[in-house]
Amino acid sequence: MRKRMQLLRDDLRLWQKGWYHYLSRKLRRFGTWFETNKDVLVDILMARRGGYQRPFLHFSVSVLVLAAIIAAPILATAYPGAQNQALADFTPPSAVVTSLDLSEYGVQTQVSEKPRDQIITYQIQNGDTLSTVAQKFGVSVDSIKWANDLKRDSLTIGQSLKIPPVTGMVHKVREGETVYSIAKKYKTEAQKIVNFPFNDFADLDTFALSVGQTLVVPDGVMPEAAPIAPRQFAAAPLSAGGSGQFSWPTVGVITQYPVWYHMAFDIANPSQPPVTAAGDGTVISVQYLNYGYGRHAIIDNGGGLSTLYAHMTEVYVKAGDTVSRGQVIGKMGSTGRSTGTHLHFEVRKNGTPVNPTSFLK
Repeated sequence: MRKRMQLLRDDLRLWQKGWYHYLSRKLRRFGTWFETNKDVLVDILMARRGGYQRPFLHFSVSVLVLAAIIAAPILATAYPGAQNQALADFTPPSAVVTSLDLSEYGVQTQVSEKPRDQIITYQIQNGDTLSTVAQKFGVSVDSIKWANDLKRDSLTIGQSLKIPPVTGMVHKVREGETVYSIAKKYKTEAQKIVNFPFNDFADLDTFALSVGQTLVVPDGVMPEAAPIAPRQFAAAPLSAGGSGQFSWPTVGVITQYPVWYHMAFDIANPSQPPVTAAGDGTVISVQYLNYGYGRHAIIDNGGGLSTLYAHMTEVYVKAGDTVSRGQVIGKMGSTGRSTGTHLHFEVRKNGTPVNPTSFLK
């Protein structure tokens, strides 16, 4: 009987060890596969410019929880008693925690300001004016007046105002309308409508709209009002007054300046001029996509800085090439998530887009 029990224990131990090695091998293979193909997932997320962020985060958390549930028994088997012993030996430094005084450091809780994707309702309080409300929510006075059909500037306490997410118009799509006709109606650029990350489209290739959907029109104005920024062609983009670390990558009209949801310059020119490197560096990525950035190149400029050149119709460099400031790297186009010929130019610091204005002169 004792021999049978020993054999059973040995079989169970072998069974556990077999499952451990099997799952470990599967997890390693999955990790290798994910590292190889994660760029495809990134490209899909970029195609929607944030539209999949929330479900992706939920999916990621679910995968982590599932992985923890699967891995816990394996770890417990591999290191029996280690966790209990570690907990038994741990003595929390309660005296240190209770005596720690952070008041001298002026520690405060900061509430993060999350981007808004839709209209919100604000109730007027004592002392509010149209200008203070507009400043509070980062939109123009006219945008609030148009959203609420206000004819006067006077407000009353308790009055409810609809606040658009950005300066511009909020439009309900009617049959036959397109991003181009809506942009023309409100005297703005169709590309600005496409750039707003919370605008959705029935077809991402043609930017088709669904009847009845709500569309945010950044920088749009009422048809009878003057455009926010009259456009005129110039030999080169307007001076940004920056450090001059980078040069302007092309010539044309700035159709969109950096904003929180589009931290880049859009520079348009129907003549499709050359695109040049804004600074010395090494090409680290060249992609030919039908969505998102379209045909684009990324140059590592050193010091944690990199520059991105998107929507080109032709790219003349490849990954690994060394380029110098002013060297032609491509030709302006309208590939990817684009409504017309223009260059989307980003400056990134440690991989994160930053306002390029301070780097240009």
